[in-house]
Amino acid sequence: MERKSLLIITGSMGAGKSSVLGEASDILTLQNIPHAAIDLDAFGLAYLPPGASNDAAMYRNLQSVCKNYASLGVRRFLVARAIEDRATLEHCSKAVSAKNTVVCRLSASIATMRQRVKMRESGAFQGQFVARVKKLNSILDRARLEDFTVATEHRSLSQIAREMLLKAGWIFT
Repeated sequence: MERKSLLIITGSMGAGKSSVLGEASDILTLQNIPHAAIDLDAFGLAYLPPGASNDAAMYRNLQSVCKNYASLGVRRFLVARAIEDRATLEHCSKAVSAKNTVVCRLSASIATMRQRVKMRESGAFQGQFVARVKKLNSILDRARLEDFTVATEHRSLSQIAREMLLKAGWIFT
């Protein structure tokens, strides 16, 4: 039985994590490579009662979903999430039960990421999200958890996703 592999797509807000996740899934599908593509932020999108932790619920949700996929034979997991520290990286890897974890950081200029977030987020928290771009990017710079980086500016989603999958060793052409 093939061991479980985890490819984490990290980066600041607006770097392109969700978009690249979707395109990478499409590329893997076209190559008939079974996988699950998970935008981890969606698993923690809740307002919970006092004392409950969104992150704890998010990782329990990830663990449950990965067990379900694994029971169907899925051994490759793509997860999009800004990974700010080693403990978060370990939570992800443990929740997936991955034997092999690779982290790809997506990068773009602060101005580009802010513009992307401003276009994407039109609601009540837009200003906070735009302001968080630079701060989160600095946190990721200090953490240095990525195995490699892929630039996302002035390139097609297919080029970006293909480069990421090649560098991760998930595809070979």
